[in-house]
Amino acid sequence: MDIGEVRVAEDRDFERLKQLCDCHDGWSLAYNHPPTKVWTRPTKNSTFQMIKVCTVYTDIDANVLYDVLHDPHYRQMWDKHMIKSVDVGYLNPNNDVSYYAIACPAPLKNRDFVLQRSWLDTGRELYVLNHSVFHHQYPPRKGFVRGLSHLTGYLIRPLPSGGCSFSYVSHCDPRGKLPPWLVNKLTHVLAPKMVKTLHKACMQYLTWKPRNNPNYKPWIYPEQISIPRIAFSQCTKSPADDMVEMLDESDIDEKALEQLNHSHF
Repeated sequence: MDIGEVRVAEDRDFERLKQLCDCHDGWSLAYNHPPTKVWTRPTKNSTFQMIKVCTVYTDIDANVLYDVLHDPHYRQMWDKHMIKSVDVGYLNPNNDVSYYAIACPAPLKNRDFVLQRSWLDTGRELYVLNHSVFHHQYPPRKGFVRGLSHLTGYLIRPLPSGGCSFSYVSHCDPRGKLPPWLVNKLTHVLAPKMVKTLHKACMQYLTWKPRNNPNYKPWIYPEQISIPRIAFSQCTKSPADDMVEMLDESDIDEKALEQLNHSHF
């Protein structure tokens, strides 16, 4: 889907994510420490490359990973960079709109996003994908740089022997002018660290969820959805969306960011 396009995701949208995950033509292998590999690919509409991560979790059930990626209450436990997350509303039981703000280590400015998220469980594969949209209640905020997700997607496949394979594709523009070395940091350090962070989150979820509203899973049980239905008329650009300040952060020294943790760029 294009930036700002709001509609119920179709089979072709999930199929495109699957092709990106499975086909390596045009990608460059940037990191290879089995079972984790990271690829990059240049893009036409952003100076930031598309990133792809593929790994295998031999000790994590596919449905547990799917739940961890969805569960909004648990996310605040493991996503240490999240400042705020708001479920704005839903289009249908498999598509919603949310606001998400993340902390970036100083001196980088914090980023925020308005996202349409879509998901699908085929019984053989589990998909989650998102892209940036607009919502009149969430224009760009002072103190944040409004980032753009052209496409961020996760593909989970159960393995016959147990565990699951996990693929992650991100074409995300944090906006602003950032230093070239940060791209290398994302592919060689942050992407592999995300794999480890998710693994730890999944292992802890098995003990956390039974004690924290264990039956609450609106991504599976639509009758549990309590957020309002989104009106398409609400998902329009505000004047502020066209006036996003493009900060120049290109002179930031890499040594000043040695404490940089995993990010969602």
